[in-house]
Amino acid sequence: MRIVFMGTPEFAVESLKILVENKYDVVGVITMPDKPAGRGHQVQVSSVKRYALEQNLRILQPERLKDETFLKELRNLNADLQIVVAFRMLPEVVWNMPRFGTFNLHASLLPQYRGAAPINWAIINGEKETGATTFFLTHEIDTGKIILQEKMAISEIDNAGIVHDRLMEMGAKLVKKTVDMLIEGKTYAVDQAQFIHSGLELKAAPKIFKETCQIDLSWNVERIYNFVRGLSPYPAAWVELQFPNHSDKIVLKVFDTEKEFEKHSLALGTIVTDGKKFAKIALTDGFIQLKSIQAPGKKRMEIGELLRGIRF
Repeated sequence: MRIVFMGTPEFAVESLKILVENKYDVVGVITMPDKPAGRGHQVQVSSVKRYALEQNLRILQPERLKDETFLKELRNLNADLQIVVAFRMLPEVVWNMPRFGTFNLHASLLPQYRGAAPINWAIINGEKETGATTFFLTHEIDTGKIILQEKMAISEIDNAGIVHDRLMEMGAKLVKKTVDMLIEGKTYAVDQAQFIHSGLELKAAPKIFKETCQIDLSWNVERIYNFVRGLSPYPAAWVELQFPNHSDKIVLKVFDTEKEFEKHSLALGTIVTDGKKFAKIALTDGFIQLKSIQAPGKKRMEIGELLRGIRF
């Protein structure tokens, strides 16, 4: 079976790697065009392209997926199957091209958490489990028939980085299993409507922006705790704080916190600190302790390091 693989970030590399290492016939890799990034605007290649170059795989990097030159090159690869992992929304002319169609690996238990950031939103919402799903692409994003699905527990101390890495490994194995089933002709895809029943709340996973990441100090302890770990280590939650005896507010990225449930009469957002080792923020039902943070223009650090650099 001739396979074309489509993906861009690190999450997709493991799935491509498992195909290459198990000698599947990967005839082409489609990834995003190189782009300048960082302060020096140096051209950076995607993680998928980097791996594909190491393996001497055929690489295509179209600016537009409906471009006739690209479509001709894609047809010439004569793929039987296309696999998408963390790429872009494909036009029908692309996903409908191979005889076995195109399947996608999504980092959630579809139909829950359709969208660009399923890992983040599952943790932000305090879910106890997530998983990975392979499904055939169709017109509506993340709505195609489900091929395989596997569940994974989320512990209370897991953050988005930890869950990302575990789902990356699990997802790669699910991709291989899906390909094997297609080769053997054993695939039975199930319509997502069969997973939706009366009373089920479908939760979305929209793209995350900087504004999305701001902590609201009117939230309770549990919500802020989940919010922080759902955005850690990237893109990271942030909050604007007023430290005692300081006129200027400071904006901090927050990577790690601890919960403290305790009745108090302090105003919301009040910071309690010894000025040396700990700082906690007063909330409606207790405190959230700051553990790992980053100040503007500084590296990530433990809260004590920041406090020792502030004069109280």
